[in-house]
Amino acid sequence: MLTKITSRPAGPRPAHDATAPAPPDSTTPAPAPAAAAANGGKATAELTAPTARGATTDPAADPAIDLTTKARRRERPAPLDRGARTVVALVVLGAITTVLDATIVSVALDRLAGDFAVGLTTVQWVMTGYLLALAAVIPVTGWAVDRFGAKPVWLVAVGTFTAGSLACGLAWSAPSLIAFRVLQGVGGGMVFPVGMTMVARAVGHERMGRAMAVVGIPMMLGPILGPVVGGVLVSAADWRWIFFLNLPIGVACLLWSARALEPQPGSRAQRLDAVGLGLLSPGLVALVYGVTSIAGDTDGIGAAALAWIGAGVALLVAFAVRAPRVAAPLLDLRHFTARGFTLAALVQVVSVGALTGAMFLLPLYYLQVRGASALETGLLLAPQGVGAAVSQALTGRLVDRGRGRLVVLAGTTLLTLGFVGYALAGSAGNDLVLLPAQVILGLGAGCLFAPTSAAAYATLDRAAIARATTLLSILQRTGGVVATAVFAVVLQHQLSGTADRAHAFSVTFWWPAVLAAVALVPALGLKAPAARPKGARK
Repeated sequence: MLTKITSRPAGPRPAHDATAPAPPDSTTPAPAPAAAAANGGKATAELTAPTARGATTDPAADPAIDLTTKARRRERPAPLDRGARTVVALVVLGAITTVLDATIVSVALDRLAGDFAVGLTTVQWVMTGYLLALAAVIPVTGWAVDRFGAKPVWLVAVGTFTAGSLACGLAWSAPSLIAFRVLQGVGGGMVFPVGMTMVARAVGHERMGRAMAVVGIPMMLGPILGPVVGGVLVSAADWRWIFFLNLPIGVACLLWSARALEPQPGSRAQRLDAVGLGLLSPGLVALVYGVTSIAGDTDGIGAAALAWIGAGVALLVAFAVRAPRVAAPLLDLRHFTARGFTLAALVQVVSVGALTGAMFLLPLYYLQVRGASALETGLLLAPQGVGAAVSQALTGRLVDRGRGRLVVLAGTTLLTLGFVGYALAGSAGNDLVLLPAQVILGLGAGCLFAPTSAAAYATLDRAAIARATTLLSILQRTGGVVATAVFAVVLQHQLSGTADRAHAFSVTFWWPAVLAAVALVPALGLKAPAARPKGARK
């Protein structure tokens, strides 16, 4: 049934109508006088036209009825309510230590090798074991959330990570530390996917930009601050404190989560795709192990590393072939049929790969070319974190107002320019050049996570969020590991061919610059999500 609106003749409205109040029982807002005058009454006529979705007497239910209201809602997205803010804060609190721990141990490897009287080859497993555990547990996270609910899985994830941190701090030998790092990685691998799922469900589509801008802070700052915090703790105290640091944060997060999070029961109908898990998790572990072996092999690409990579790729291909043919696969690859999800995922994979690989190159550049200490290196990388924090704070509302595509394009451009600055620095690089490059890198990085996440989730309904989040987490993790291995191989090749370390790094920095530029291609295809009308389900 069409809304009954008194028709008016074309032409400017009478002056007395411009300010006349609507009748008390009216459900249709009058169009703006200026717009009506400018369009010769066209705005009034548009209000009477039925829409493809069917006419309604409630303008709040259909944005096509009131174009002025629709534009106003796009400009002023609904604020985050208290419950959503609590979920976002809990996820940031739980995620910051897991991201820090991926890099914080890197500055303590020499100390660990000396204390435990083992070689670097053995102690390297303190980091490798953590990464493999992260990769192995991520695939099962989406199913666990659907089956048991987000709150219990979140508590288990944070609790496992905290218990693993305590055990790592009490380790008495290298094997015990490696085993406890694996336990820590099992918890850490679940924290971020579960947290992202909780945030996406709590804030809805129209507020996703601001929420993801805050949640992205650990992802941006963790890899940067990890070496800084680790260097300070190892220098001023003992390596055990890099693990004990997680205890107060983990306990606080557990207590707050148990009290504040609302339980959301899972579905007992959700059955585990055991065959898919048997293909996907071992495939990811084999692939991650193979590429990390390449990154740490100074003698080039070995046959064993290639065998692991080949096995991993074969298992992942087998999973991808099988998944569309089963009723409830571990990961639903049909999300890639949605253009927005696919483009957003591509931007994330490429940009995260460039950033993760760069966090392998940048510390080495300062250590080997600039002659900085471990602590000085961490401090020299801090401007990147400042830039990321600034852009994260500014971009969230822009994304919610439908300007996510422009934000992503700006981010990929800034990221490319930052890496080009390092590629051109050479041996003459100085802080006047590298400091702005660091800030530019941070600004670019902070422009990418929130809008691409919002674009990906905009294509999903509530039931699909958990497993789609798992899929995105796997892609990000894999992209980062593969890019790091590629950059490491390129750097080794350059260093073996020249005695000029500065030139070798300059050539290598062109790789993340090109990779960041490649992210511009899918970013151009992103579209701004339509503004959601007030009262629509979030």
